[in-house]
Amino acid sequence: MTPAALPEPRTLLFIGDSITDCGRREDPDALGYGYVRLLAEHFAAHEPSATVINRGIGGDKVADLVARFGPDCLEQDPQVVTIYVGVNDSWHRYTRGEHVSDEDFEQGYRYLLDQLSATRPAAPVLMIVPFVADVDDEMARIHEDLDPKVQIIRDLAREFGHPLVDLEQVLTRAWDVGHSPAGLAEDGVHPTIAGHRLIADAWLETFADADPTR
Repeated sequence: MTPAALPEPRTLLFIGDSITDCGRREDPDALGYGYVRLLAEHFAAHEPSATVINRGIGGDKVADLVARFGPDCLEQDPQVVTIYVGVNDSWHRYTRGEHVSDEDFEQGYRYLLDQLSATRPAAPVLMIVPFVADVDDEMARIHEDLDPKVQIIRDLAREFGHPLVDLEQVLTRAWDVGHSPAGLAEDGVHPTIAGHRLIADAWLETFADADPTR
């Protein structure tokens, strides 16, 4: 029996804020302890030639990703890129008084996608929709700033033809099976273990349709 041809080794890079970071700079494996680690474990089992790189940094906004996109993403030569950013662009308006206009948000996010289109047009780019879980009224008010930015992400995904990991749909399904907001993100933003599991599952579901090797 002739063995099947092995897949070409590829690098899957995840870039974003603290939800992606999740302690990766204190982790000897540099993967962190959230959804990226769960996905790295999946690929270790099912595609051992793949390399997973975590380039999340806690507190980052779109502008921060723009500033470091060269060394932290493009220079890593990824074959698959995942962008998960946006909640701090809204949350910090209420916690730090730092307002990011929708126009600046779109300009920054578009820059990231333009760079990927110009340098690796064949690479799948998964765009994750940021979320806020309404654990209290203070967190719920963030939607007034975040919702327009989420719509920008949706519009850009449609324009560029990139798959969307829709965490708003994930939350809707989670409520239907009995999860509470605090059960998925205790502070409304940072996922619990269950929250990270649902993000990883949603990513895998989305990637199954976008993976060029399938």
